[in-house]
Amino acid sequence: MEVILGKTAGFCYGVKRAVEGAKTEIEKCKNTYCLGEIVHNKQVVENLKKKGMKFIENLEEIKQKDANVIIRAHGVPKNIYKLAKEKNIKIIDYTCPNVLKIHEIADKYSKDGYYIILCGNKNHPENLGTISYCNQNYDVVEKEEEINKIIDKIISNNMDKVLLISQTTYNLEKFKNIEKVLKNQLSKKNIELIVKNTICRATELRQKETEEIAQKVDYMIIIGGKNSSNTKKLYEIAKKHCDNTVCIETVKELEIEKLKKFNKIGIMAGASTPDESIKDVLSSL
Repeated sequence: MEVILGKTAGFCYGVKRAVEGAKTEIEKCKNTYCLGEIVHNKQVVENLKKKGMKFIENLEEIKQKDANVIIRAHGVPKNIYKLAKEKNIKIIDYTCPNVLKIHEIADKYSKDGYYIILCGNKNHPENLGTISYCNQNYDVVEKEEEINKIIDKIISNNMDKVLLISQTTYNLEKFKNIEKVLKNQLSKKNIELIVKNTICRATELRQKETEEIAQKVDYMIIIGGKNSSNTKKLYEIAKKHCDNTVCIETVKELEIEKLKKFNKIGIMAGASTPDESIKDVLSSL
């Protein structure tokens, strides 16, 4: 049996920075909280809980006066910073630099009067942060077929300037297809379109490598959290090129007996998947 492990599998820069930073902070101060899951991976979260990290959903849950609050890699809506200041809560910001860049872009173009189209899941924590910088002038599109309805809205409301951006972990192929439709339709109405591909480079490379591996193997294993957006995208890409594709969180979900009939197996892991989870799968194979 040949096993091909993706070179880009596992923690990306932003996730590694947030997780390692969280470990350091909990050692320095036991009253350290994290607003939401540090990353979308149950194993990482449980590990930090064992070290003493407290996870909360809103700042109202904090009672101690000397508490520190970590902002996770996904970032938060801008009102959180204001609220923390009012409550005299110390913020330790581990928002991914790529996400902060999107916030800056959304803020600038929104103030300049552009209508913003954000590709991604409207309920994803990263996008909730980005939306807070759009000043109500936005639409979120997740599926390609949704873009036509948004185009009709733009034209009927006589909008003349549009910005297209994306969640950092959005599917690159879908983004390009949406961009193509927008350029074609808006140019006919002389509507200005500015496109900023804000899918992070690590995501692009990971998606490309997943596609390449899936085309070479008989069976594809995607490792990552059940609620991880980027892991879900990897699964969709792999499944498109390899019918025998599974998405697992830990090695316990792997049907080892079933794998014995395959000669070549590919492995890719999401950006929030720890090395231990990948090593467990490799060891089992």
